[in-house]
Amino acid sequence: MDFPSWSLGLSLIVLTIAMHTTAVVFMALGLETRFRVQIDTHARDRLHAIPAVIVRIGAVALLLAALHGVEGVTWAVAYRWLGAFDSFTDASVYSLATMTTSETRGITLPARWQMLSALEAVNGGLLFGISTAFLFAVIQVHWQMLLHRSDRSADH
Repeated sequence: MDFPSWSLGLSLIVLTIAMHTTAVVFMALGLETRFRVQIDTHARDRLHAIPAVIVRIGAVALLLAALHGVEGVTWAVAYRWLGAFDSFTDASVYSLATMTTSETRGITLPARWQMLSALEAVNGGLLFGISTAFLFAVIQVHWQMLLHRSDRSADH
């Protein structure tokens, strides 16, 4: 068993999951506050709300993508610190590719750190799962908001 890779890999998984969930919770709180203000102060119809919905969902997706980038860079720092790569660029490219489980041509990790790479791929699956679930929840809330606006405008 490769104890150093397991301990470092599991530590990085805990760190990046904590980063990710913290950011998602703050995004959710920010969106919830914004929804409450918007629903209480505006009674626009569905057609007028659609551009705002598109912008909000796009912004959430962009923030999640940036968050994945930061988490990939966190793993890249670890690879660089271990001396697994000669440059931070190579470590970053390898890390982001591993996190997304895509292949990198020409950039290889030394054999002694391959377990760490496998753990990063597991971490990527977990992080992308959290992001997908959150984005889906955001879309559902927006859909309900659009339906609510449609019902409200039909009552007037």
